[in-house]
Parts: sequence; C-alpha cells; structure tokens
Amino acid sequence: MNYQISAAIKNLSGTIQLPASKSISNRALIIHALSYSPYPIHNLSDSDDTKVLQAALYSNSSKFDIGHAGTAMRFLTAFLAKVVGEWEITGSERMKQRPIKILVDALTELGANIEYLGEEGCPPLKIFGSHLKGKTIQLDGSVSSQYITALLLIAPTLEGGLTLNLRGDVTSRSYIKLTLELMAKFGIRYQWHKNEIIVPEQRYFPIDFICEADWSGASYWYQIMALVDSGEILMENLVLNSLQGDADIAAWFQHFGVESIQEKTGVILSKTKNNQPDRLDLDFIENPDVAQTMACLCVAKGIPFHFTGLKTLKIKETDRIAALQNELAKFGATLVEPAHGELAWDGKLDMETKEELPLVKTYHDHRMALAFAPMALAGLPMRIEDPMVVTKSYPGFWSDLKKIGFQVSE
Repeated sequence: MNYQISAAIKNLSGTIQLPASKSISNRALIIHALSYSPYPIHNLSDSDDTKVLQAALYSNSSKFDIGHAGTAMRFLTAFLAKVVGEWEITGSERMKQRPIKILVDALTELGANIEYLGEEGCPPLKIFGSHLKGKTIQLDGSVSSQYITALLLIAPTLEGGLTLNLRGDVTSRSYIKLTLELMAKFGIRYQWHKNEIIVPEQRYFPIDFICEADWSGASYWYQIMALVDSGEILMENLVLNSLQGDADIAAWFQHFGVESIQEKTGVILSKTKNNQPDRLDLDFIENPDVAQTMACLCVAKGIPFHFTGLKTLKIKETDRIAALQNELAKFGATLVEPAHGELAWDGKLDMETKEELPLVKTYHDHRMALAFAPMALAGLPMRIEDPMVVTKSYPGFWSDLKKIGFQVSE
C-alpha cells in the first residue's frame, strides 16, 4: 500500500495530542518489571515497539518475536539474562542482521549464558537466564546507547552492582542520561564521572509514574511549522524542561523562526517570521533520531548542510544514511558522506533526476515516512510506500496530518 501526500497550507493552527515518549515508556516498563511495581504506568506509548515489549514482559511464553523493535530486542536480552529460565528471542529479517554481540559479550562477562541461533553476533538468541554477578566492564562508548542502557537498567539488581568504563567518545550521551535520571526517579543512586558510571546493588522503589510526550514525534511538527508561513499549534503534554535529549531541537528551530512557549497543558509552537539559515551545520551525536527530520527540512527549503555524529544511523531499522541518499535523490538532491558518520548537501538540485511524484521507500523505518511527509508543504507532493510503518512510534500521524489540512489518500 502507498499513500499519496500533498499540502498547500500557509497558516497553521490547532492542537495535537503527541504520542508518549517511546524511549521513556520502554525504560519505564523494564524498571516497572524489575521493581515488581503494583502501580500502573500512565500515558504509556501506544507505539508498536512499546506494545511488543509490554506483551513480552507480561507473557506466559518463553519464546518472543519482537519484529522490528530494536529497543525491545536489546532491553529484553539483558532482562531475560537475569530471569531464571530458558528463553528464545527473535525478530524480523532486518533484526536478524542487526548486531547484538557487544551486549551479549558484556552479559557473558557477568555470567550470562546466551547462544546464537543464527548468524554469529546477531539475533535470534537462546538465553539461559540465571543469577548474574556485577563487575567492572569496559565498553566502547561509541556503540549504540541502547547497549549501555540495557546494562544500566539491570545494574542495581546484579550482585555487587555494576561499573561501566566507556572508552573513547560517548555516543548519544543524552540517552544514557535519560536512563539514569529515570532510574533515579525510582530510587536508584549512581555516580557518573567522566566516562565511568557506577551503579551499586540496590532495590528499585516502585512509584506511580507518568510518561512525557515524545520529542522525536514533536520534531515533525517543528519541521511542519518551519515549512509554513505562520501559525500557532499546541503540542499537548510536551515539556520543554524534558528528560529527553531531543528537546534540544526547540533551540535549533529558532533559526527557522519557530518559537516554543511552555504552557500548563503543553508547548505552543508559534511562527510569525520566515527566518532560515544560509547553511546548517549540526552534530547529531546526542540526537541521532532527528537527523532525518533535519535533512528533509533542509532539502525542502534549499539549505546546504553538513551533519556529523551519525555513526549509529547505519545500524538502525535500516542504514539511514543510505536511505536518505537514495530517497532524497528522487527530489533532485545528491547527498554525500564526506566521512564515516557524516552527511552533506551542497544545496543544488539536479532537475534531470528530480521526479514529478516520487515514491519514497521507507525500508521498514518509521522515521523515513515521518520525516519525508512534511516536505509536501514545500510544493513537493509524493507517494509513501508502506505508510503504516509509522505505527512503530506514532500511530496517529496520518490522522493528525489530515486534521491540519494535508491531503492523504491511497
């Protein structure tokens, strides 16, 4: 199935109920299970990833298929390694290509017994859950922060706790900070000095918890606001002073004339002037999930860019750097990779390769559909392949676009 997307909106107004943060929801679910909490988690994300993780945690089965949910794969691998029993965990064909060896090796150091059921270093896995003993572990800080988070979430429950020494530059430090700050809300003490994180053995304290709205989801509305002439829109339940690192985008979008105002019920985005930078240079090492948003915005507005800090994009739902290069080429933009983990565009469009009505492939990646669709506001109608991939993080996205005036049809 394909959706055809077009839009001719100049002034925007309305109220949007953003999905809850998938990052917070998934972490909260693991903490909730480890704390044997009697309290519900309020405003839990309705994303596919969170539903998959929640279903696994409350399942009576010993075998789990988590589909495309990379977070669930990593978090469950660590969680099940310390739950006594025999477990099998698998996923989609793409998931079977995504690396997990770094996490498995770290868990093995703690006493875990995990076997590969397919290709060495990738899912599916057979996990023999048992008592684990903490120690000091060395990890490459440039790996996906989800490996680090998976270990940190179980750290307080390990005999003797856990010390992580992160070598080199730490990627997505904001996501590690999010994990630790969430753990602290559930009573966990920790020390984080330079590249060493120490979590003593202790118990999680169950609390009544409410999940924030999702800042990655909000990024598409900032993108939309940057592409219209003027407007004001309320993002319900969004918090400027957020645990989420992607809240940094509020400052970035001031360069596009978009202001953010915290109200009791959420954040108001307003635009009264058409500013835009001549060129955009950004480091995404703390915010990799919004790279597609910014690349699509720049191409839509004709802004040359040079992005760095994108190394982890190659091991996401797809190789996101290659996907952006492939699909933005259909709009006439030739993106280059100046170095590993970088992406750049000179601001020039090749009208010979530009397609009249491009078919955007999503590669089973929700953020491809979410980031490309707003480009229609720049007079760039398109078709989007497999549009329901957005249910991975933002199930109501297409309904919300229709609500403000986008034309979305099969």
